[in-house]
Parts: sequence; structure tokens; C-alpha cells
Amino acid sequence: MGCMSTAAHVERSQVLGIISTALAEGNFVGKTVGEELRVPTMQDRISKMLDNSDAFIALPGGIGTLEEIFQIASWAQLNIYHKPIGLLNVDGFFNKLLSFLDQAGEENFIPYSARQIFISASTAEEMVDKLEDFVYKPNPVATQIDWSKGNNSKKRKTDLSLHL
Repeated sequence: MGCMSTAAHVERSQVLGIISTALAEGNFVGKTVGEELRVPTMQDRISKMLDNSDAFIALPGGIGTLEEIFQIASWAQLNIYHKPIGLLNVDGFFNKLLSFLDQAGEENFIPYSARQIFISASTAEEMVDKLEDFVYKPNPVATQIDWSKGNNSKKRKTDLSLHL
């Protein structure tokens, strides 16, 4: 992340680093270039990233990268957000993941709208072109969900009884 943000900052692009306070204070990451926004939790980090971006580009990475792209994708499937996720597929790093997503779609485990949110490109230039051309096609069922109601006011009791 540091190399990318530094390169963008050098080219006079706006850079906003969103980091949890625990990671920032624990010196787990390098110095932030550009503006830094500290948030209390990793969940808050994802929310702020979604609020402050037009799209996402994931570089080859580990568990944290996968967790973030799948959380964003699941929120897109629920029509909470509908911003594309670009997978910068350097040396085919994401090929198996993309094949898995294609298979999950073919076997009806994920709808087309969830799969189409992922955009793959092998170069930054190709990625930018694809992101600019992206048009979100929502899952018709998810468009009926009203997320503005904040459904947290009533807690539902879960029935865990076993009925034989």
C-alpha cells in the first residue's frame, strides 16, 4: 500500500489513508503520505473506504485483501454499495479466484450481479479503462431492500429450538 500511495502522491493525486487507530499506534504500517484518517475499527475502515471512493483496485495480497474485497462484494450483492472491484491480475495472480467466482456463478451460488462487480486487468491502464466503462446491474431482489431504515431498532429473538 505504501508504494502505491507514495507514487500517487508524487504525481499530485489526492491520497487518503484510512487506518484503524490500533494499527497506526502499533507501528504495523509505514508513514502515511497525503491525508490520514484514523478510525476505531477495521469495520469502520471499510465503511470509510466505501464512502470516500468511486472504485477499488486490489493488488495481489493476502487474507486481509481477500477479506476486504469479499466484504465489499457482499455489500454490493445486497445493494448497499455498487462500486466495482478491480483485481490487478499481475502475472495471473487472481486467475484461480476468478475461475472460482465463475464456477460459483455457473452453479447458481452467486448471482450474475455479484460476479460482474469484479473486474480483472493485467495492467493499470487496462484497469482504468475497464473501471471507467463499468455499469452496475443490480440484483433485482436486493433492490427491494430499504437500508435507510436502520433495522437495528428491534432485536429479533432467534428460535433455536429443534422441531422433529
